[in-house]
Amino acid sequence: MHTPSGTSLTVMPAPPAAHPAAALPAPGGAVLPAPPEFLPGLESAAPADADAGWLHDALLGPHSADIVGYLRLARLCGGPVLDLGSGAGRLAVPFARQGFSVEAVDRDAASLERLRAWGRRIGPQVSRLLVTTRADLTDLRLRRTYRLALLAGTMVAAVPPPARPALLREIAAHLEPGGVLALDYTAHGLRGLAEEPVRTRAFQVPRFDGVEEWAVARQVFDLDDMSERIAYHCVRTGKLSAERVVRTTRKWIVDPERLGEELRAAGLRVERRRRHRLDERTESVLLVCRAGG
Repeated sequence: MHTPSGTSLTVMPAPPAAHPAAALPAPGGAVLPAPPEFLPGLESAAPADADAGWLHDALLGPHSADIVGYLRLARLCGGPVLDLGSGAGRLAVPFARQGFSVEAVDRDAASLERLRAWGRRIGPQVSRLLVTTRADLTDLRLRRTYRLALLAGTMVAAVPPPARPALLREIAAHLEPGGVLALDYTAHGLRGLAEEPVRTRAFQVPRFDGVEEWAVARQVFDLDDMSERIAYHCVRTGKLSAERVVRTTRKWIVDPERLGEELRAAGLRVERRRRHRLDERTESVLLVCRAGG
């Protein structure tokens, strides 16, 4: 939830309710029901240190209902699954627990180690299904083929627009015939961004280590280069000390028409588009795309 610049709101958004699924054609005449509408993850930056992991998890946690929808796709498409921008494994590890072979790709080594440690804690039946690859999505080179590729948690907005066509071509070239790419992003009303290019919200970061942490997120939208810069101003208070920390990240405003053109050029056909209104200015968009069309 956003508030006007200069104000603050103490809020943690609630997980969204599931919606009835519609039908989506699948290879061989099967049916792929559309995943329920969900709010995607809000953050695409990896934690810089152990303390930043609490903020990272707080931003993603309330929106993890997308796991249910993406897992439904995996059950219908089959594996192996490619999780791009996997972070610490919020999708990859649950998928492996359900028996899917998953390759998790992320540029952050610490996040991939957290993913592997999580898998090891569960047991060899899960860890053996997880393969991690450290790579930047702007220079991705894949080595195998997949039935399902995911750009979840608005990861497509973390890829600079000039690099996006090559990424989509690389993904499409490594999908098996009839394979699926699923992605989500936040669609902004450009008029609303022009009228209010700076937005601020405040929330408490849930922690379980005896530290109290509050964060103020300040979003600044730049329509000239279609970018979004976010600064998280955090205050952490422990028993003996207090500190202020600023975390910043940059994302890109997705132009739906341009993205659609890039998907078609890569040989990916959009078979399902689901929208979920977040507020009067923004909506979450889920695309399920089929290779070979």
